[in-house]
Amino acid sequence: MSLMLHFHPLASFCWKPLIALYENGTAFNPVIVDLGDERSRAAFLKISPTGKMPALRDDTRDRTLLESTIVVEYLAAHYPGPVELVPADVDLALAVRQSDRFYDFYVQEPMQKIVGDRLRPQDRTDPFGVEQARGQLRTSYAIIEQEMQSHSWAVGNAFSLADCAASPALFYANKVEPFGDRYPAVKRYHDRLLQRPAFARVIEEAQPYFKFFPYNNG
Repeated sequence: MSLMLHFHPLASFCWKPLIALYENGTAFNPVIVDLGDERSRAAFLKISPTGKMPALRDDTRDRTLLESTIVVEYLAAHYPGPVELVPADVDLALAVRQSDRFYDFYVQEPMQKIVGDRLRPQDRTDPFGVEQARGQLRTSYAIIEQEMQSHSWAVGNAFSLADCAASPALFYANKVEPFGDRYPAVKRYHDRLLQRPAFARVIEEAQPYFKFFPYNNG
């Protein structure tokens, strides 16, 4: 099989290309990376020297792609399907990319700061940094709340790369800084994402690993 995705089922940034692959029914070979296993780690570092996931290997084209957004962009360009993840229209594509960056930098990043702090030794935690991250999430929720008043998906009315980014970002963010009742449009958007078959499949496959998530609530 030409495509191999190296990933971990619990890693939020790995969910983005998984959703993209499932949305278009793209055939690939999944390779689960266990950085705690010496052999698995060594093999993966040959593919991704930084040790960051995901990584996509395309033997047919002799290409290795790193970073979740780049992987989805590559799939959209070379393995397109019925769902146009990156629009052909230049201006719409820019809006999709901007939204993708928003969810990565202003939802995923502060969420991961909060999760990472929970995993630190108790004498090395950063309460101030965590509160800053929570504040950033609340600011992001307010922005999304306004945006979702006028459309169904992250950009307009078509599912795209931006929604692939929003899905894991909002799923995990809601675990660490719940939406509550203040952001009903955010919650509705989150629920629409959960109902998307591709995303539902990703969550189902991650179920055995959720026990390792420090904010696991079942």
